[in-house]
Amino acid sequence: MKSLFCFGVGFSARAIAERLKSEGWGVAGTARSSEKCRLLESEGFTMVPFAGDRREEQVAQHLRSATHILVSVPPGELGDPVLNNHRDDLKDAPNIEWIGYLSTVGVYGDHDGSWVDETTKPAPVSKRSQRRVEAEQAWRELATESDTPLGIFRLSGIYGPGRNALVNLRRGRARRVIKPGQVFNRIHVGDIAGSVLASIARPRLDAIYNVTDDEPAPPQDVIAHAAELLGMPRPPDIAFEDADLSPMGRSFYGENKRVSNALIKSELGVSLTYPSYREGLAALLESERG
Repeated sequence: MKSLFCFGVGFSARAIAERLKSEGWGVAGTARSSEKCRLLESEGFTMVPFAGDRREEQVAQHLRSATHILVSVPPGELGDPVLNNHRDDLKDAPNIEWIGYLSTVGVYGDHDGSWVDETTKPAPVSKRSQRRVEAEQAWRELATESDTPLGIFRLSGIYGPGRNALVNLRRGRARRVIKPGQVFNRIHVGDIAGSVLASIARPRLDAIYNVTDDEPAPPQDVIAHAAELLGMPRPPDIAFEDADLSPMGRSFYGENKRVSNALIKSELGVSLTYPSYREGLAALLESERG
């Protein structure tokens, strides 16, 4: 029986785990708190706590039987918490056929609106993206040592049920911040799951994939389209210089690039269900109304 062990059952990892669970896989994972574990257990997941600050024997036990590992826990100042605490357990695990690591297109840094692909050398701007580059390399080293297929998935801005521009508009949180020439890619959580499952079906050593939509677009266009779908007025334009953004929000606008998804299509045969925010938002609205 195939079994997935997931370090961190968050928004994206949960969508992947649910897909595999529906296909008859055994699925187990971690959450930082016992409370979150209990919540996910009530929804049918096998959970163990892992805060990232020490080795957990329960985690080690699951690793001994897992065939596939998915990592969605972000690195911290001390490095990758999974490798810091369970590297030896992973190396000694007898049944692992594949490891997946959820990363970010933030590792590419700023390219002034130009296109990037998997051959583009990482040039992270923020500390969190630099940590991602270091974590990617650490996982590549582990996979090489153990001769295990590894998929690194560099994700664009993630949206999906309960986490999208429609929700932000209804809550009065959507803002049309205008920075000329600025574009971002996005990816629906359902297409993340589809891409990861395609990698599981076609594993290879040391694989890196951009998991992103077809259309890098200005963020204000997404808000405008969402408002049109809801029949709501567009929020007013705010110049980037006048926007009171958090340091993290401002750092996102410091990276401007167009991210290619050609490799997931050519190598993994991925056909995106939501190739742009238009299809994604329309489907989310239809699902809500249904």
